[in-house]
Amino acid sequence: MKQPTNQMNLNWQRMIILFLSSQTISLLGSSLVQYAITWYLTLREQSGVIMTLSVIFGFLPTFFLSPFAGVWADRYDRKKLIILSDAVIAVSTLLLIFLFLSGQGSIGALLVASAIRALGAGIQIPAVSAVLPQIVPEDKLTKVNGFNGSIQALTMLISPMASGALLNFASLEIIFFIDVFTAIVAIIILAFFLKIPSHNKAVHVQESSYLADLKLGFIYIKNRAFLKKLYSYFSLAYLLAAPVSFLTPLQVTRTFGNDVWRLTMIEVAFSTGMIVGGLMVAFWGGFKNRIHSIAFAILMMGVCTVLLGIISNFWFYSLVMALFGLVIPLLSATTIVLLQEKVAEDYLGRVFGVETMIATAMMPLGMLFFGPLADLVRIEWLLLVSGLLLLIVMLFMFNDNQLLRAGVPKEENE
Repeated sequence: MKQPTNQMNLNWQRMIILFLSSQTISLLGSSLVQYAITWYLTLREQSGVIMTLSVIFGFLPTFFLSPFAGVWADRYDRKKLIILSDAVIAVSTLLLIFLFLSGQGSIGALLVASAIRALGAGIQIPAVSAVLPQIVPEDKLTKVNGFNGSIQALTMLISPMASGALLNFASLEIIFFIDVFTAIVAIIILAFFLKIPSHNKAVHVQESSYLADLKLGFIYIKNRAFLKKLYSYFSLAYLLAAPVSFLTPLQVTRTFGNDVWRLTMIEVAFSTGMIVGGLMVAFWGGFKNRIHSIAFAILMMGVCTVLLGIISNFWFYSLVMALFGLVIPLLSATTIVLLQEKVAEDYLGRVFGVETMIATAMMPLGMLFFGPLADLVRIEWLLLVSGLLLLIVMLFMFNDNQLLRAGVPKEENE
């Protein structure tokens, strides 16, 4: 992978501060809206089917766009793509504002807006993941991804509290306005204060077509056995993570009470765990073999999912949510660094695009199965089954020698 230039090495701290600041501001506004929409639907409908629809509308557009967005991230200026995604999300929020102010707001409008926002996320996720190696020295990637995980978790900690407080005395339209404002601020920072040199392929005339580049990306993954195996395990893990990811708010509402503060509490606990986990990854870096870190994170996810299915005390439940959050940065940051280290720069966008596609496909597929079941059986049973299956996935991953060889840090292979 191409190393940053000397000039970039001198300025990378300033560049990463500006970049992460813009993304944090944008994420804050988006999170406020997302929590407001989720809690509005949860508290108003209390339906597994509605929760399933919200997940499908919120994820499937990202799934369909991600492989093409990965190609764009490899062909074009990644900073401009991130600006475009923020603009798309802001426009979707403006549409919601107009609909609700005109009295036309509905569940259908919220679902359509979620779909438009998901299109913006589909553009943004591969571009953000691929742009970091352009501005961060390779030996600092784990630290930066760890800190980025903590910053995002802090934002996610603030968001549910702020959203819950706003819902108690303000309308949805006020929260939507905040999202538009934060998107504008993030765009200004990226457009006028941050200069990111275009990567090699973006500055040359493209001789191949979109579809040809997309095909080359899939061939690149096909020819690397560790990527195929990693994505296979991730597909199963994402599928089984659907209940704990999307049905726990509904479980809390049904089991412990439909109070906004309870929904806020589990999000705060989860985000607090992620903050600590991100700092832990930044300073510790995870196990020597990156696959060990990923497998251990999935192990803890499985254990926590089982515990959430058997706990009857709300405060203990919240503590387990914090533990669940603690291991998420270990999973996400380690995976990102593994791909940033092992994948050629010209293919990073497409590889991250496929990863995003897998995540956004498997969770809705999981909800197509688990969501309707949540209206027929107790959610606790769904958590028990999915948690035990996650443990089985972890065992296979931990004993996969091909993956373990790929998990050895790059410097030890040189």
